[in-house]
Amino acid sequence: MTIHAEGLVAIVIFYVLILFVGIWAAWKNKNSGVSESGDRSESIMVGGRDIGLFVGGFTMTATWVGGGYINGTAEYVYLPDYGLAWAQAPFGYALSLVVGGLFFAKPMRSRGYVTMLDPFQQLYGKRMGGLLFIPALMGEIFWSAAILSALGATLSVIVDININMSVVISALIAIFYTLVGGLYSVAYTDVVQLFCIFLGLWISVPFALSNPAVSDISVTAKEEIYQSPWLGKIEPEDKWLWADNFFLLVLGGIPWQVYFQRVLSASSATYAQVLSFLAAFGCLVMAVPSVLIGAIGASTDWNQTTYGSLPPKDKDESDMILPIVLQHLCPPYISFFGLGAVSAAVMSSADSSILSASSMFARNIYQLAFRQSASDSEIVWVMRVTIFVFGALATAMALLTGSVYGLWYLSSDLVYVIIFPQLLSVLFVKGTNTYGSVAGYIFGLLLRIGGGEPYLKLPPFIFYPGWVTQEKTHHLTGEVEVFIQQRFPFKSVSMMASFLANVVFSYLTKYLFESGMLSHKYDFLDAVVSRHSKEIMDKATLVSNHDGIILSEMAPVSQALGASLAGTFTNTEALSDDGVSSPEAFNN
Repeated sequence: MTIHAEGLVAIVIFYVLILFVGIWAAWKNKNSGVSESGDRSESIMVGGRDIGLFVGGFTMTATWVGGGYINGTAEYVYLPDYGLAWAQAPFGYALSLVVGGLFFAKPMRSRGYVTMLDPFQQLYGKRMGGLLFIPALMGEIFWSAAILSALGATLSVIVDININMSVVISALIAIFYTLVGGLYSVAYTDVVQLFCIFLGLWISVPFALSNPAVSDISVTAKEEIYQSPWLGKIEPEDKWLWADNFFLLVLGGIPWQVYFQRVLSASSATYAQVLSFLAAFGCLVMAVPSVLIGAIGASTDWNQTTYGSLPPKDKDESDMILPIVLQHLCPPYISFFGLGAVSAAVMSSADSSILSASSMFARNIYQLAFRQSASDSEIVWVMRVTIFVFGALATAMALLTGSVYGLWYLSSDLVYVIIFPQLLSVLFVKGTNTYGSVAGYIFGLLLRIGGGEPYLKLPPFIFYPGWVTQEKTHHLTGEVEVFIQQRFPFKSVSMMASFLANVVFSYLTKYLFESGMLSHKYDFLDAVVSRHSKEIMDKATLVSNHDGIILSEMAPVSQALGASLAGTFTNTEALSDDGVSSPEAFNN
């Protein structure tokens, strides 16, 4: 296999630039961001809560505009019978950021949380927090693995270098600067990476459009020339499936630590909302070149190109349409600019996911669940170890697991079905408890897994109304794959069932225990009668009001917990943003 020297040089220059920016950001943080008495662990997790609008807007946009975003958008626009109508990611994620900014950013930032799991552990206890950590961790790790895998395939298409080598080098660079600088390095490198994505793709588009093999995309949008029109359409029988996927993007895009890490790093709750709105606009803008590249792919007579007589869809390479267009419809030096864009998109998402997973583990599992007396430096070292471990795990999955995209699809569904209704309950529904949380978890999990997952060849054991048997033919091997497609919006129904189960079981157990119908000794989760036990409170301070003894702010008794933990729910600067000082204020 011949290595393209120019492409290799372009990649080396780009990676050196990213590494330099990451190290510079870490140095800047070390010398001016954290004082000797400050919390290094909290600085790594939320950047000292002083991320401004410019850097914050870029890093939140870059978190969504990753390799899967730009490649997936181009793929769906290109695919026959799908087209732009099914390219839901740009509008879905943009709307997700708007909804997150309107309803979730302000309460989360105002209460001074450090991670997304903090409110769950505050209200439901450390054991429930550990259960909710599982789907959150799966989502982050599988997402990182999926985009690293996509990067390796992309580099192999354009530069002809070994896939494994490109994945390992990219992952090592992302892990290294994340280890050194935490959120500061991730945020500042995101600025560079987003600029590279925008510049690299927009430089490529005019060259691809002007290629003689490409027909007028305004004509192919509505007329069939080489394949069905790229605008696409939604068949009546698929409308509920389309709606289910759209709501998954909009609502399921909210409960991710990568999002709340940016929200919680903002200097105020108002800034957190503004960052969400800026990122929503950024997602739409950054999707435009991907949409155009997908349209170009659908408007190309591939027989006139160096790609060959068969189009990508007939070679089962539709998911690689973006790098294929860059390589075969653009001059080599232009395709390398686009290559840098793809690499930037992947690294901007991979570093964010790895940092998010390690933040949740170090704080919510290690510190709050097992080592409340851990020092700040101890938490920092736990984060460093887990950044490396989770990064290595994602890299190994990218290299060894063929169904990594299927794992990510399933885990992202679990985030939507399980974590979103839990987040809705803990922030906006007064009176939910651990019993309801467990019931919601189980209901959501069973209903979602019961629907099956074709990407993992996981057969359903619940056949929802409207299910059909579908066949997929692999063009190269001739193999016919038969699977069950659930056209019923079972993911959204599972999410609603999880939410209702949480509320119903919470109020039911509360009534049973408080009325005396169930003995207090059966309150084994300490969620109703003994909700202020040592296990639930994690050494928190009890305060009282007219409703009786309730959990207000999780204020540690011992200063040995470290300033980071002590400031979690008592951040006076954060709480003064809108005058809210406790969760009860949101529920009254």
